[in-house]
Amino acid sequence: MRIIAIDPGYERLGIAILSRGDNGEKKETLLFSECYKTKSSLNFFDRLELIGREVERVVREYSPKALAIENLFIETNQKTAMRVAEARGAILYQARVLGLEIFEYTPLQIKVATTSYGRASKEQVMTMVRQLVSGANNIKQDDEMDAIAIGLTHFAYEKP
Repeated sequence: MRIIAIDPGYERLGIAILSRGDNGEKKETLLFSECYKTKSSLNFFDRLELIGREVERVVREYSPKALAIENLFIETNQKTAMRVAEARGAILYQARVLGLEIFEYTPLQIKVATTSYGRASKEQVMTMVRQLVSGANNIKQDDEMDAIAIGLTHFAYEKP
């Protein structure tokens, strides 16, 4: 099974393509990951369009069957939370248009799936992602690592 996992945002978007069982592998394989960035000089609606186009490009190139995405965690900054929610909406819309099944995971589920501890720090999650997924050692961006963790969570919770 091949999935696209996304850590939503409008300035930076973590995107990962993971597979398990495609070629008989029992472990998750990272096929692609990136931290997609939009320029702050663009208006917000142009940024949403670019995000939608990038999701479409990656889906068309890698042909995942499902989207795994993090549920929105409301921060203290309401304006940022609203913008991330709108970016999430654009991503969910694009996933549905492209025929993907959608799965949402909470930050708690992601921490438990990757570290077995619901109060794990971001550093602990990143350490486990590096141990569980080959190719993740060279990744420096938090958003990219978060997307991979979301993908791992999907494989932990969903049976292919």
